[in-house]
Amino acid sequence: MSTEKAAAIVLRTIDFSETSLVVTFFTREFGKVGALAKGARRIKGPFESALDLLALCRIVFLRKSSESLDLVTEAKLVRRFRPAGKDLAGLYGGYYVAELLDTLTHDYAASPELFDLADQTLAELATGVAVGKCVARFELGLLRLLGLLPSLDRCADCGEPVQAAGRVRFAHLDGGVICDGCREGKSRVASVGASVVRAMTRLAETDDPSWRQLEIDPRTGGELRGVLSHYVAHLLGRKPRMHAYLKWTTT
Repeated sequence: MSTEKAAAIVLRTIDFSETSLVVTFFTREFGKVGALAKGARRIKGPFESALDLLALCRIVFLRKSSESLDLVTEAKLVRRFRPAGKDLAGLYGGYYVAELLDTLTHDYAASPELFDLADQTLAELATGVAVGKCVARFELGLLRLLGLLPSLDRCADCGEPVQAAGRVRFAHLDGGVICDGCREGKSRVASVGASVVRAMTRLAETDDPSWRQLEIDPRTGGELRGVLSHYVAHLLGRKPRMHAYLKWTTT
């Protein structure tokens, strides 16, 4: 066993016993980590609020060499996830961030850039401002960092350039936009406005701070939400649990 330290976001907790929890973290140094937190369910437990869902914390854990769970020995709270106001959109957006990190990443596949994106996204969602745009930016950034970003400027089938003008065909099964010549015979092809493709391209560049100034009208936002929801569901082979609540984040 080795002792490790990491910055971590709490993705999920499961009751393990009357006093303990199994916690899934997404860490900056190691990626996704599952660990046992002994005593975490006690009223005066050793971890206080550090293991609340979506909390940002600093953890110390024993990394096991076998297939058994790692063991959390220390967790210090850095920041709670508490969306402002009574609007639930930010809360649902945060839960969706956790679900995507839990389902699309692998154990011990470190991605500091993805951790930083998730941390920044949760901080933005807590303000309750531009929730829909913030969630879409996280989805597209995550897909880019995992090598799953759909093709947005070239036909996903033949590779020819596709202009973002008028209406554009987006083929979920093929992995992005397709040209007129490749449309025939394909299923699950959506027609979306060129503004949707342009917005997706902008939001996927997560190192561009100008995303906050990007204006997305309600129609474009609705189409954008639909395209991303169907594409993510295709990648997972099922609808994410939080998709039913993302209707609150279309603005």
